[in-house]
Amino acid sequence: MSDRQKTMAVVGAGVIGLSWARLARNHGWRVGITDPRDDLDALVAATFGADNPDVFASHALTDVVAEADLVQENGPERLAVKHELFGQFLDSAPEHAVLATSSSSIGATLIADGLSAGDRVIVGHPFNPPELMPLVEVVPGAQTSESTLQNALELYRALGRAPIVIRKEVPGFVANRLQVALTREAQYLVEEGVVSVADLDIALQNSLGLRWAATGLFEGNALGGGPEGARHLYEGVGAEVGKIALGTPSADPQVIEQLIEDIDSAYGTGQENYQRLLARRDERTSAVLAALRQLDA
Repeated sequence: MSDRQKTMAVVGAGVIGLSWARLARNHGWRVGITDPRDDLDALVAATFGADNPDVFASHALTDVVAEADLVQENGPERLAVKHELFGQFLDSAPEHAVLATSSSSIGATLIADGLSAGDRVIVGHPFNPPELMPLVEVVPGAQTSESTLQNALELYRALGRAPIVIRKEVPGFVANRLQVALTREAQYLVEEGVVSVADLDIALQNSLGLRWAATGLFEGNALGGGPEGARHLYEGVGAEVGKIALGTPSADPQVIEQLIEDIDSAYGTGQENYQRLLARRDERTSAVLAALRQLDA
């Protein structure tokens, strides 16, 4: 990749969009930000400083995408909106620019349908917040070209992310599907009185969460089988564990309300409390990432 300064166009200045913008600036990129909100200039100034030469904001989408290497769209999860935006990107962005959406539910095939250059459209779905979490799920659509896919991977790697290619446009992609599956069983266990909300989180943090940060799931299978590898695990204890019937959480509004009350009781509510939890999460996640990077260096 060229050593020249890269430019990211951030379309949508919400939580995800501003996090992408901070990530790009932390890696020395120039950043343009657009959003129809009235307080855009004040918001960008408060986030990056009033006189930052490498960050600019404009309500004119054409100005923001005109020199972009990566356009990262973070607008509403509505197909009509995204279809219109990507049509404008194709009219205004450079031909080399990767046109990506952060969408977690709308695939590139739907967005590109009917557009003149749908081969340039791709999903670059982050795990929130993108400035902290390395994962980016890169999902090509039916029209997405191989060059667009490879350029997207290269750009996300240049931003220090860990992009993976999702080879089929399944709903929820991969990480959210895994999260949904685990969440359903966790809700079931709490609803059935097997474990409390707080103790379930302690269990995850001190077992699966810690293990998966270090090895991942399938690598853990290889380790679990010892020198004989995953086959030994699958044919031994794994065969028995695989027989466990998972539960189905209740759809009863009263049961769901009780779960919500239990979560709020365990962790609190309110703006001050939210900021405290947010800071704690970010600090601890950053510490884990720093330790892993030091080991991998």
